[in-house]
Formats: sequence, structure tokens, C-alpha cells
Amino acid sequence: MPAAVPAGALPADVSAVQRRTVLVLASGQVLGGLALGATISLGALLAADISGDDALSGLATASLTLGSAALAVPLAALARRRGRRISLSSGMLIALLGVAVVIAAASVRVFPLLLVGFVLVGSGTAANLQSRFAAADLATDATRGRDLSLVVWATTIGAVLGPNLVGPGEAIGAALGMPPLTGPYVFTIVAQLLAIALYLLALRPDPLVLAAKLRAAVADDAGTRTMTHPDRPALARFAIFAVAASHGVMVAVMAMTPVHLLHHGATLTVIGLTISLHIAGMYALSPVFGVLADRLGRQATIGIGQALLFASLLTAWLWSEVSAAVTVSLILLGLGWSAATVAGSALLTEATTEPLRTRRQGRSDLTMNLVGAAGAVGAGVVLGWIGYSGLALVAMLAVAAVVAGLVLVRRRARHAA
Repeated sequence: MPAAVPAGALPADVSAVQRRTVLVLASGQVLGGLALGATISLGALLAADISGDDALSGLATASLTLGSAALAVPLAALARRRGRRISLSSGMLIALLGVAVVIAAASVRVFPLLLVGFVLVGSGTAANLQSRFAAADLATDATRGRDLSLVVWATTIGAVLGPNLVGPGEAIGAALGMPPLTGPYVFTIVAQLLAIALYLLALRPDPLVLAAKLRAAVADDAGTRTMTHPDRPALARFAIFAVAASHGVMVAVMAMTPVHLLHHGATLTVIGLTISLHIAGMYALSPVFGVLADRLGRQATIGIGQALLFASLLTAWLWSEVSAAVTVSLILLGLGWSAATVAGSALLTEATTEPLRTRRQGRSDLTMNLVGAAGAVGAGVVLGWIGYSGLALVAMLAVAAVVAGLVLVRRRARHAA
């Protein structure tokens, strides 16, 4: 089956498989988000406690990001060889091992071992990112954005619930004799075990394997394989760039917002609300952008994402001293990221032929994570140099680069036509 087929081209039974696949992947995202939500919320606290230095607390999140980047390509390669079912469950299994290492490191209070554990936990993030591509394996042109966005949206549930389990988790951990700050990982372990079982047992038939088999079976009257879309490497490269640049802008500004607000007198309650609304912007409306990507086109929706990102950065630049304005800016930032990520991921999938798809998808996730890590590090330097308003202006350069790339690919498409 070609990765991109006309609307209505899938047989009824394959359409039913796709609906079931999206449901399984969305359920896995809830479990994965739940597991990682507790992990991320405690990472900085554990790093500061074990290292004895608050300045090293950020290394926990950095290790998670680098782990996700490092494992993105191997997991994509595993999907290419064995299918999504094995790849996704393996990613969660590695993350489960990472949680065990984190708990052991907290017990013996060895900081380097803790960071190794968080690198392994990053495999769970890589698996969660791969899930959105798995939702597109059997999708049609008319539903690819929607199906992909539904899986992205499911992350909202776990991301919201995970941090709220810290209190109950600490009580459970104390009863079990676990090291301080590791009790909530009980929920992480349970969620990851359930996710592994879900992928292994319910993700049947494997969407990537089935897509490859159907693709091989489709032949025209001349006996040659039918390919609805040719491979378009330039368009695929633009999709990777658009997703990575948008992610870098989001991470850079989001990472520095709590520091900026705190330095300007905002309470922890206001900071927490701002970040919560930002996360809601990232995930809650992703199905809307999925539908827009299907109806208006992937490139048009990427353009909408850049407009939202620009509006966010303009707000942060003009009213950086106003807490309410910064909150609005963070909401717009999340919405822009969502539009660009959903549409860019759909564009990458349909711009790439099936034999090359998982390789490019892994490369996209690798690039996305590396740019995010670099954005977080660089944002701290820029914030100290020219402040929050200056950071917003610098981030606008990335938005401008994506818009320029969008204009270029559209111009090339018109000339090719």
C-alpha cells in the first residue's frame, strides 16, 4: 500500500484496522505520558538532591532529551526491520530499565549513574514521538493529519495526570521503603508495563508491516507497483526543518519563561498556571490542526503554525514585563508548535516513499531533540545577555527561516507544475 492513497482507497477492513490502530496508539500515549510526566517532574529535584548542587538540576532534563535523540534512529531502524509493535514496546522496555537505574542511583546516591538512568528513560520519549508516525502508516491523504493529531492529543491526558501523582506516589514509596523522591516512579513502572503489554498484544496487525505488504501487493495492469506519490526529498527535508525549528523555538522560550517570571515577582502559582496553559496549547487542540492539515494542506498549516509562533514572540517582545501577556504568549507558543508538528509530520510521511520512511522519521526525531536541547542551552545564554524580550527577537529568526523555506518549496512546486 502506498503511504499516501486517495481518500476512500482503503478497503473497509483496512480502514477498520486503522481505526483500531489509532485507538491503541492513543491509549499507549496516555500511558507513556503518564509515565514520563512523573519522571520529568521529579528529575530536576533528584538531580539537585543527589549532586548537592542546584546548578546541576537541569542535567536531568538534558539527559532525557539527549537519550530521546540518541535512541530515535535505532528505534526507527528497529521499526523498519521488525515493525512498530516491536519498536514501540522495546522503547518502553528500555525506559523501564532506565527507571530502575534512576531508583538504584537514588538509593546509592551516585549522580553519574542517575544521569545514565535518565538517558535510558529518554527512550520512552522517543517511542512516544514515533507513535505519531505509526498513526500515519495506514492513513489516507484525507485522514493522515487527523489520525496523527489524535495520537498527539492523547499525550495531554498523561502529561496532566503524571505530575499530579507525585504526592500519592511519595506516600506509596515511603510505605515500600523506596529512596526519597522516587515513590512516584511506582506509577511510572506500572504505566510502562501496561504500555509494553498494550503494544505487544493489541497492536496487531502491525500497521507498518501491513502497509508494506499491501503496498507490495498493489500492482497496475502492466504489473508494476503503483505509487501515488513519488519520493520528494527536498520537501521531506523542509518538513524535518520546519518541525525541528518550531520545536527549538518552543523549547527555548518555554524553558526560560519560569526564570523570567520568577525574577519579575510572579508567584509559583502563576508560573505553574502559565506552564499548564502552555502544555494545553501544545496538545489539546492538535486534532483541530490535524483537520486543518487535511483540508487546507500540510504546508498551509505549517504556515499557520509560524504565524502563531510569531504572534507569541511578538507578544513576549512587546509586553515581557506583564505576567498576563507572557501567559498569552506561552499559549500561542504551544498552539504554534502543535500546528507545525502535526502538519510537518504528516508532510514528511507523504513526501517519503515507504522504504525510506522510517529512516527519515527517525532522523526527524533526532534533529528535533537535538535542536530542542541546543535551544534550551542557548536560551539561557541569550536571556542573560539581552533578556527575555531579546530572546523573543532572536527566536523570530527561526520562524523567518521556516517561512522562507515554505515560500521556496511552494515556488519550486509551481515551477515544476
